[in-house]
Amino acid sequence: MQALRARRAELATPASSERMCERAATSGADLVFLDLEDACAPLAKEGARATAVAALTGLDWGRTARAVRINGLDTPWCHGDIIEVVTGAREALDVLIVPKARTARDVWWVDILLTQLEAKLGLRRRVGLEVLIEESEGLSNAAAIARSSDRLEAIIFGAGDLSASQRARVDGNFDPAGDYPGDFWHFARFQVVTAARAGGSTPSTPRTRRTRTPTATGAAPPRRACSASTGSGRSTPTRSRSPTRCSRPPTPRWPMPRPPSRPTGGPRPKAWGPSGGTAGWWTPPTCAWPPTSSTGRRCGERRPGDLRPAAGA
Repeated sequence: MQALRARRAELATPASSERMCERAATSGADLVFLDLEDACAPLAKEGARATAVAALTGLDWGRTARAVRINGLDTPWCHGDIIEVVTGAREALDVLIVPKARTARDVWWVDILLTQLEAKLGLRRRVGLEVLIEESEGLSNAAAIARSSDRLEAIIFGAGDLSASQRARVDGNFDPAGDYPGDFWHFARFQVVTAARAGGSTPSTPRTRRTRTPTATGAAPPRRACSASTGSGRSTPTRSRSPTRCSRPPTPRWPMPRPPSRPTGGPRPKAWGPSGGTAGWWTPPTCAWPPTSSTGRRCGERRPGDLRPAAGA
């Protein structure tokens, strides 16, 4: 079994764009995958392989794990993706991502091809695998897929293509188009999590819009945290300056020290907060403070000249 990597954030980058590959290398994400599948047009897929190899071998990635998502096994590009990327990148490639895995045999085929390439090239380090479960057949075979290879590091739940495979009526965020009681993807997500845990790999269930379910008390625990998933936040280099921030604990702001009570009629203090230098909040004005308005009257004060006869008097 491969050693588990940190997967708090995986950054998706089009393999055909040199500029975005350069930005991804400095993103600080735990893992960056150069995408040869959905992010590349059909006419650009073969040329993007050389761009991906140049980025993997020529850029400084620091501690970021380097991965490539190949095209599906049912496409004419899959075999060439594996051959050219592994042969060109060699030790600079950490992980291959296999999309739309339907059976354990799909993962076994990629494993055998990698084993032959590693022996032929004399690679000292094995290439790991991530597998995407995004087909109905793959979801039904998730347990077998999780045990199909000792290269397998993570199993990823893909709601987008799975919704198309199941002909589900969902919106652009893959949430149900109508009212649905509870989490629409709970059963499918938990199947992936259970299969991954039983197989010894990391489950990854990227967020959808409805990631929190309010309870009767108003609390809203994250669904993925309740299911023990280490889901990754995925984005593109243009949308995220530091993807790993999504997994850091938030900076505590409350409760903050409250300033001492202001005496009635006292002078207005300096502004509270960063500009005033003291953390806290100031008490909103009441009728007793400030003592007078801009006309010299107290709040709500009425004078004889202000009295008017009642209507109908």
